[in-house]
Amino acid sequence: MKKYVAEFIGTMVLVVLGCGTAMLVGCDAVNGSGYILTAFAFGLSIVAMAYSIGNISGCHINPAVSLGVYLTGKMSNKDFAYYIIAQCFGALVGAALLSTIFTAGNVTDMTGGLGTNGLAGVHGSAVAGILVETVLTFIFVINILGVTSPKFNHGSFGGLIIGLTLVGVHILGIGLTGTSVNPARSFGPAVVLAYSGNGMALESLPVFIFGPLFGAALAAFVYRALED
Repeated sequence: MKKYVAEFIGTMVLVVLGCGTAMLVGCDAVNGSGYILTAFAFGLSIVAMAYSIGNISGCHINPAVSLGVYLTGKMSNKDFAYYIIAQCFGALVGAALLSTIFTAGNVTDMTGGLGTNGLAGVHGSAVAGILVETVLTFIFVINILGVTSPKFNHGSFGGLIIGLTLVGVHILGIGLTGTSVNPARSFGPAVVLAYSGNGMALESLPVFIFGPLFGAALAAFVYRALED
């Protein structure tokens, strides 16, 4: 149970810090400061949680990461199922907290939607969106599988390496899809936004579930082939 609580907390923190920063500073690539701040907010969230809960749950805080670990045979069926549930609930609570804070404080959401992902950067193309998310998630998950492999000793730097990789994929992806690479991170804000009355909030959500999961599965397959 402690592992699942840790995953809940970690995913909640990721959404609060990452999406919250995006909401506060915006993600306009033309005005790059908010763009870069958002990328680092997501990456530093991973760093913080890796050194907080990594020794408890492994700090997946992402269904795509859990899928990659599961497909490489390093996770049980039970843990995989409960990790996904905990991560999705954590994302929901994180998004609800942000909605409450920004509404109660009368703070302007610069993203216009709780930091939800979208397809504006790829001109509404679901195919392009899936391709972007597949590629970015592949990079992120194969990095995690390599960093956490017992065959390599990265000492205490593993969390930092993974966090900086997430910064990197966000720097490319924010202008295209807002960068998900994490179905829970997309699910929480979209559902809370839909509950608040935005009927369009869930429209592109399947892209940000399928793309990351496919990218993670591909990363697991390639990593196992290379490792063997």
